Amino acid sequence: MPSRALPYPLFDADNHLYETEDALTRYLPKQYASAIQYVQVKGRTKIAIRGQISDYIPNPTFEVVARPGAWEDYFRDGNPEGKSHRELFGEPMRSIPAFREPGPRVELMDDLGIQQTLMFPTLASLIEERMRDDPELIHVVVHSLNQWLHETWQFNYKDRIFTTPVISLPILDKAIAELEWCLERGARAILIRPAPVPGYGGSRSFALPEFDPFWKRVEEAGVLVAMHSSDSGYSRYAGDWEGKSQEMTPFQAQVFRMLGEWRPVTDAVASWVCHGALFRFPELKVSVIENGSSWLVPLLDQLTDVYKKQPKGFLGNPVEEVRNRIHISPFWEEDMAELAGIVGVERVLFGSDYPHPEGLADPVSYIDAIQGMSETDQAKIMGGNLARLIRP
Repeated sequence: MPSRALPYPLFDADNHLYETEDALTRYLPKQYASAIQYVQVKGRTKIAIRGQISDYIPNPTFEVVARPGAWEDYFRDGNPEGKSHRELFGEPMRSIPAFREPGPRVELMDDLGIQQTLMFPTLASLIEERMRDDPELIHVVVHSLNQWLHETWQFNYKDRIFTTPVISLPILDKAIAELEWCLERGARAILIRPAPVPGYGGSRSFALPEFDPFWKRVEEAGVLVAMHSSDSGYSRYAGDWEGKSQEMTPFQAQVFRMLGEWRPVTDAVASWVCHGALFRFPELKVSVIENGSSWLVPLLDQLTDVYKKQPKGFLGNPVEEVRNRIHISPFWEEDMAELAGIVGVERVLFGSDYPHPEGLADPVSYIDAIQGMSETDQAKIMGGNLARLIRP
């Protein structure tokens, strides 16, 4: 039974599945079979991308995972005892069917009091950055993953679980074809990495006119663009400061890199207005998931200053465009009333990050952070806003 009953339905903007070991490879064409391999290193299974072992996710099989909400105390109280990441994770658990399959997940959602959810993959976030010099391979692997996602989870499971297929943009025609493939199979939301788009001629912003045909089709289809936290490639810049090349490893303590943790989402949202796509497509629906909201006010302050000095550099007022167009799922420990006062309560989305350790063990407890708001506003944040965005 749910820990408490609320008088309105809950639509969680941030749930995760744990991929099986063949999620990236089941549909991978034979000529690309060597691109992704699972290897044994000192008795532990690791994933190797084009022969390079990655530590991005310590256990890419997800047979054993951290318990949901293992880090709640860390985010609530900090880490005064200076515990290691391993100590913060606590006692792990074996994956259960609800982390792997939609049927058992719906049963778990009933137990948790969640009526509907967006469902994001977990392992998918390592793909693009580790293949950034091979755009063709990115598209092949992304499609392979999307085939597995659709076969295993569907993109709309009983109007309860809306799994988000991944779309990568390096080659425009392939991105549009992937989008159409997903739309034909019922996708209501798509997952876009908040990062520059890799390409043969170097990386560039997803919001440049080059990608307008893609965004036009997204706008026509009315699907939600979900920019979920990922490996956006910013470890390259930290490496310039630290004098070493190291991939993003989110579960290791790296204090210098933590200082710039929200730089990728700041740049991604800035790109939407600085490069104009948000203005060119006024009906496009964009959400920022699992990136918190602490980046918002500093970005708006910067945009205010730049707009004051160079208004003709924008297609409109960038501050108002961000405030009126970007939907944000804040972390439960943040001030949601303050966020609602900045962007409007209609653009605040409840997201529990379940069952990740950084999220909430009891997703319904998110309501504690908005107790001071009216029940009408609570209902919007806890599900009404996302239901409106996902509605076909």
